[in-house]
Amino acid sequence: MGSEIFPKVKSEGGSSESGGSESGADERGGENDAFEYFGWVYHLGVNTIGHEYCHLRFLYIRGKYMEMYKRDPHENPGLKPIRRGVINHTLMVEEIGRRRVNHGDLYVLRFYNRLDESKRGEIACASPGEVRKWMEAFDRAKQQADYDLSSGQSARDKLKLESEINLAGHRPRVRRYAHGLKQLIRIGQGPEKLLRKSSKLGAKSESDVYFEADVVEAHEWKCVRTLDGVRIFEDMANKKTGKGVLVKAVAVVEASADTVFDVLLSLDRHQRYEWDTLTGDVELIESLDGHCDVVYGTLDLRKLSWWQSKRDFVFSRRWFHGQDGTYTILHFPTEYKKRPPKSGYRRIKMIACSWEISNIGTSSSLKPARCLVTLILEIRSKAWFKWKNNEFCKFERTLPFGMFSQVAGLKEYIGANPALTFESSTVVQSKTSGVSISSNELEDAMGSDEFYDAIGTDSSSSDEDSGDEVSSKQDKKVKLKNVSWAIASLALKKTSAPDTSKELNPDVPSLTLDPSQFHGTMRHAKCEGDSDCWSSPSGSGFMIRGKTYLKDSTKVTGGDPLLKLIAVDWFKVDECITNIALHPKCLVQSEAGKKTPFVLIINLQVPAKPNYSLVLYYAADRPVNKDSLLGKFIDGTDSFRDSRFKLIPSIREGYWMVKRAVGTKACLLGKAVTCKYLRQDNFLEIDVDIGSSSVARGVIGLVLGYVTSLVVDLAILVEAKEEAELPEYILGTVRLNRVKVDSAVPLEG
Repeated sequence: MGSEIFPKVKSEGGSSESGGSESGADERGGENDAFEYFGWVYHLGVNTIGHEYCHLRFLYIRGKYMEMYKRDPHENPGLKPIRRGVINHTLMVEEIGRRRVNHGDLYVLRFYNRLDESKRGEIACASPGEVRKWMEAFDRAKQQADYDLSSGQSARDKLKLESEINLAGHRPRVRRYAHGLKQLIRIGQGPEKLLRKSSKLGAKSESDVYFEADVVEAHEWKCVRTLDGVRIFEDMANKKTGKGVLVKAVAVVEASADTVFDVLLSLDRHQRYEWDTLTGDVELIESLDGHCDVVYGTLDLRKLSWWQSKRDFVFSRRWFHGQDGTYTILHFPTEYKKRPPKSGYRRIKMIACSWEISNIGTSSSLKPARCLVTLILEIRSKAWFKWKNNEFCKFERTLPFGMFSQVAGLKEYIGANPALTFESSTVVQSKTSGVSISSNELEDAMGSDEFYDAIGTDSSSSDEDSGDEVSSKQDKKVKLKNVSWAIASLALKKTSAPDTSKELNPDVPSLTLDPSQFHGTMRHAKCEGDSDCWSSPSGSGFMIRGKTYLKDSTKVTGGDPLLKLIAVDWFKVDECITNIALHPKCLVQSEAGKKTPFVLIINLQVPAKPNYSLVLYYAADRPVNKDSLLGKFIDGTDSFRDSRFKLIPSIREGYWMVKRAVGTKACLLGKAVTCKYLRQDNFLEIDVDIGSSSVARGVIGLVLGYVTSLVVDLAILVEAKEEAELPEYILGTVRLNRVKVDSAVPLEG
C-alpha cells in the first residue's frame, strides 16, 4: 500500500503472531501456503426487519477465502465463522469515506460484484489507514482467485462450486434477536479496547519505501522564516506574477499521519481548544458525502486584529487519502444560505487552504511514528513581502498568521499527549508463509506493489526528514532517504525513451500516420496559447522508473511517447457509454482506422449532469510485439491490466487548490476506479469509470468548476515491475488546453 507496506509476520511453528492456530487450513487444499490478514472491523447492514446494525466482527482473510467471526478465533480455538466464502476476482472494493454511525465517525468500505451490483455489503474501520490496509488485503485475495482461475480447468471448476462471500445477505439460519444482543456495538460508547486488542504489530516491515517525484518540479520553495519550530516557505517560481504569493508552513509531528488526520478533522470543541487558536469553535452543519462536509464556526478576532466585532464563517472541507498514505484536506470558503450570520456577528470569508499529511519512514518499528504536516495558502503579495522584510508587524494579527499558528499548535498539542504519539490505529495483521503465487507471474501478491509512486513533487526538495541516511536490507531494494533532491537533479540528465524494436515488430515496415485521415470532435491546438483543444507534449515533464529502479529507486525523465495521439473526442451523453470503439462512427471503424496496425482507446467517463466522455486515440505505426510488455498488457487478463495501467496527471496552469486536489502522483487506475477492457481486431479499449470512486467524483467535480482555466497534462504508461521490463517508457501523452464543457458534442446513435 504505497508508503505503509503491510508488516509481513513470519510464521514460527505454524502459528500466527497473536498465538492463534491455523486450524482448518488443511480443509482448503494448499491454503497452508497462503497469506493471511486478520483484525477487528465493524460490519454494517440492515437486518430482516429493516433496522440498521453495526456489529463488531473479527475478519480473517486466508488466501482467497474470507471468514467473519464474533470473537477472535486465535483466543477461541474451534470457533466457527458466522460467514464464509471466496473473494471472487469480480469483487469490487470502494472506499466511500467517513460516515456518522451511532454518534461516532467510521470510515466505510463498500463491496459489490461488478457483474451483479445487487450483491453488496459494507464494513467500517476506525481510521482511513485501516481502510487502506484492508483494501490491500482484498486486492491480494482477488489476485489469488484470478491466479487460481488461470492455472487450469480444475481450479476454474472448483471456483465455480465455491460460494462467493456475502456480506449483505442474511445468514441461512433462524436469527435469535433476543439472544446475543451484547454483540451490538454502539459507536462512541463501545469497548474501544476490544477494537485495538489485536494490534500487536511488533514486526518490522521488510523494506522502507520512499517516494520520488512523478512530475518535474513546478514550484521552487524557499524557507524564509521559522515560527515556533515551524518552517515557513515561499514559492519563488511564481514570485513575479503579480498575483498572490503561495506560502506554506511545514512541521514534523511525532505521530502517524492517521492520528494527525483524525485530530485535524475532529470537531470536538474541547480538543480543538488545546491547539487551534483560530477555528476552535466549529460545528458540522451538513455532511455532503463521505469525503466532504460543510462547517460553521465563530471566532473572536480582537486578539488577532483591530476589529472589535465578532465574526462567523462557513467553509467546506474535502479530503482525500492517497494510496501512498498521504492525506489532503482542502478548505474552501462557501456560502450557505441555510445558516445566516449569527446575531451580533459579522460573516467573513475564510482563506482557502490545503492541509497535507504524509508519513515519514523510520528505520525501526520501535521508534514512534512521524509525519510531515504542510499547510498551504495564498497571501496578498504586498502584505506578505512587508512582513517578510520586517516592515509590517501587523501581519502577526491577521488570519494568515493565525493559520500558520495552527500548525505550531497542532505540533505542540500532539507532542504533549503521548497517548496520541504512540497510538496504533492499525487493527490489521498480516502473515505470509511462502505465498503460492510466484513473483514473476503475480508480483502484486508479494506486497511490493506501489499504487502511488511518489509524494507531492513540491515537497520532494525540502520537506523530507533531516539526515542523509541510506536504508538497505539484504536481498531487498536500496531506498535512498532524504536525498531526493540529488536523485531529481541526476534524473533530469537522463531520459527514458521507448525501445521501439522491442515493443513494436521491427520486421514490419512502419506506416505513416497521416493526421488528416483521423478526425475527432475536439480540435488540435494551433499554438501553445490556444484554448478548447488538445496537443501531445513530450514526456520530459514526467518522471518514470529508470533502468536501476529496483535497486536504487532512481527515476528519470520520460522521452517521446511510443504511441502517437491521433485524435480526441469530447462527447456528452445521458448515460456513461462503454465499448465506444464499436460505435459505427468511431475512428477505429473508419477505413484509416482499420488499416492502422494498433489503436489504444482510452475512454475517460466523466460523471456530471450530463455525463461526458473524453476519448483518446493512440496509434502504433507497426504491429505490437506479442512478447513485449505492451503485448502482454494488450492480450493479458483484466487483473494483470488493472495492476499495470498507470496514469500520471499534472495541472500545468490553473488554480493552485485544483493542483493540490489533482496532485502529481502516478496512479494505477485499475486499483483506484473501475476499468473495463474491450480487445478486438486491431484495438484495445479501456473504459475508465471515474464515477465508480467517490473520491474521484469529488476531484473531477472540482476540476470541472475550473476547467476553462486549466492546462492539464496526462501521461499513460504500463508500469514496469521486473528488471527485464525496465526502464519504463511513456505510451502516450495528452495536453488539454482550457477545455470548454459546452463544446462537448452529443454522441449520436
